[in-house]
Amino acid sequence: MKVRGTRECKNCGTQWSYYETGSVACPNCESMQSVGLDENRMQHTDSPATLELAEIRDALDREPAREVANRAADEAGEYVRKRGFISGGELLPLDDTYLAANELRHAGQLFSRSMRMTDDEEIYFFSLLRGADEGERPDARDLPESIYEVRGLADAESLKEYHGEMGEWAREHDVDREGRNTLETLGEHVRRAQALEGGVDIDTAEALVSAARDLARYFDEDDMDALASSRDTLSRLA
Repeated sequence: MKVRGTRECKNCGTQWSYYETGSVACPNCESMQSVGLDENRMQHTDSPATLELAEIRDALDREPAREVANRAADEAGEYVRKRGFISGGELLPLDDTYLAANELRHAGQLFSRSMRMTDDEEIYFFSLLRGADEGERPDARDLPESIYEVRGLADAESLKEYHGEMGEWAREHDVDREGRNTLETLGEHVRRAQALEGGVDIDTAEALVSAARDLARYFDEDDMDALASSRDTLSRLA
């Protein structure tokens, strides 16, 4: 959607940024009567969100792992639903915290239904829970085989959302033919990964994340090296 970022309360005159609060309610008096001051509306899909895992981690000592996994899935899912990748007209990067949260959502759902985790699965889940809010995930080389599908599905879904918003952003900006063609090629790979429903190779998923990030950097900084890197990565996946 497009919004005017700077708002002013009609009741008390307080000004604030909608991009930072995600709300038209006045942060001072809570009045819903406010007006946008900016001349132009800007694309905006992101909302303020924090991945709160400290209490869930603390619960590991007193609650069954299945219940902790369910709580982690709910918290991560709420975070992912709030997030977007355009803020005040700026295309944001596909960040590690979003990727980790999406993986935690799927892993939590899996383990909340599981009768028992294996030792390797438990180590993986506790490691992911420990680091997801800092954008840290277990290295792909350390994943139990049973988790390959979780990682692939989470990354494919993240890429689908990110590519969609890259397209929205590109339609509103003067993106050149090379950029648009690369975005289209990325989309073909993302749709292919999505169709596999978790069966996408982990190395392929990581390569697609890298290509998307490089292309976003080209859009943001006009970095020709980033565009070349994105195109090269995608060509090796063909």
